[in-house]
Amino acid sequence: MKFGRKKSEGSEAAPQGDQAEETAAVQADAPAQPGDSLRSEGPWDVSEVDLPEEDPTRVDLGSLVVPRREGLELQLQVDQQTQQVVAVVLADKEGAVELRAFAAPRNGDIWDDVRQQIAAEVSRRGGTASEADGPWGTELRVVLKVTTPEGQTGTQPSRVFGIPGPRWMLRATFFGRPALEPSENGTIEQVLRDVVVRRGGQPFAPGEALPLTVPSELLQE
Repeated sequence: MKFGRKKSEGSEAAPQGDQAEETAAVQADAPAQPGDSLRSEGPWDVSEVDLPEEDPTRVDLGSLVVPRREGLELQLQVDQQTQQVVAVVLADKEGAVELRAFAAPRNGDIWDDVRQQIAAEVSRRGGTASEADGPWGTELRVVLKVTTPEGQTGTQPSRVFGIPGPRWMLRATFFGRPALEPSENGTIEQVLRDVVVRRGGQPFAPGEALPLTVPSELLQE
């Protein structure tokens, strides 16, 4: 699924003469939003796409709008204490991506701090975390020790991204093939590029999780 880029509204005539020069100067001085260049092919901010009210190819979860595709399973992670949805997982037979959206400053990027926090937690749990250049900037390559269903000790590799957008950061974690064999054309990678973040106008502290909601059609399934 591909979302169309959002079209400008209205049909005002283009400015002429001095007005055109002034408009061009204002546009040139406008600061770039965090992550604009990294997100040239997605994931998107809700202001950048056209989202029809009813679309069977997507699922609206409030702060995240995610693709619905054949062979793609949608899982919701729920905090057992608060019973609130805290993350969305999109998985197929080859791998998965876990999605969490957070508030960020208007002209700032919180990924540097978050990355250090994740690395510290991984180290505390006996794993390793190393930085590398990725398609959405600096990524963390994590390896954690896990216990298999058979009771044996194994490892779980993952790749963690902090993708900055307008007043938000999307934390995406790849598991399975996308964590071991990165591919720009992989199904899970393309799924991530089709995700839309809806920050909303509510006041949130930087780093605060953006709320996720469960649509009625999922509750009925």
